[in-house]
Parts: sequence; C-alpha cells; structure tokens
Amino acid sequence: MNNLWALSLPWWIFVLRGSVVFLSVLLLMRIGGKRQVGQMGTGEFVAVLLISNAVQNSMNGGDNSITGGLILATVIIALSSALAYLAYRSRKCALIVEGQPRLLVHHGKPLKENLKKEWLTSTELLTMMRHQGFHSFDEVEEAILESDGRLSLIPRSDKKPII
Repeated sequence: MNNLWALSLPWWIFVLRGSVVFLSVLLLMRIGGKRQVGQMGTGEFVAVLLISNAVQNSMNGGDNSITGGLILATVIIALSSALAYLAYRSRKCALIVEGQPRLLVHHGKPLKENLKKEWLTSTELLTMMRHQGFHSFDEVEEAILESDGRLSLIPRSDKKPII
C-alpha cells in the first residue's frame, strides 16, 4: 500500500519532465495548425491519443505512484492556466499560443494562398461551410478560420443561407 504513494524519483524531476513534455506537445500541436484542433478528423484524433500514450513514460520516468501522477496532473493544469493567463495579459503571447484568425473567403472567392497556409482544400472548406448551411462560395461574403479552429461565415447581403 505504501508503494502507491512512494516516488521513485525526486518530485522536481516530475515537474521538469511534465513541463518539458507539455510545452513540447503544445508547440507540436501549434505547428500542426488550427484545423487539427478545431476540425479534428479520425486520423488527427488517433494521433492525439497516440501522442498521449507516447509521452506518458517521458513524463513519469517509469514511476507509477499516485503521488507522481498527481504531481504531473498539477503541473499540466498549472501550465495550462499560466498560458491562458499570459495569453489574456499579452497580445503577443496570445498570438504565439493561440494563433490568429485567417481569412479564407473574401467576396465569395476562396483565397487559395490562405487555404494553402492552413492545409485546407476548397473541397474541405466547402464541407465545413455546408455544416453551417452554405453550399457554395458565392453565398459567403467572408469565411474566417478562427484561432480555435471554428469557421465563421458572413453571408453575402444578397444571399441567404439555406438551412
């Protein structure tokens, strides 16, 4: 019973490992783009599950104690909260952590260069638009991929969405 709580490594090792892994995975997810988080498909979902499994041992160093798990959970929540606070307080930090919205359609025309930057095809964008009741680009004045991965659509004044 005592082994459940006994750490096999010093507590600060958990803090260091948890911090490095958290920040590394966060960076990798940011590099993956907004769509990866907001519009996760089956492949991306499986990748996230496998990433969590792959980094587990790098965080706990083989320690399976409850204490080690609680320390790591505390580190992850503290870092997540700290980044949210920093993003709230600093526009520059918010841009680094959260990214910025990107205009994908303007005056009913897809912006190919911006689609390319987001690794989106016109077909994928149309699929996202149909989920919101728009069936063609000419129905949309602007389409903006928000920093959280959601798609905001502004209808053209002469067109109404079909729902």
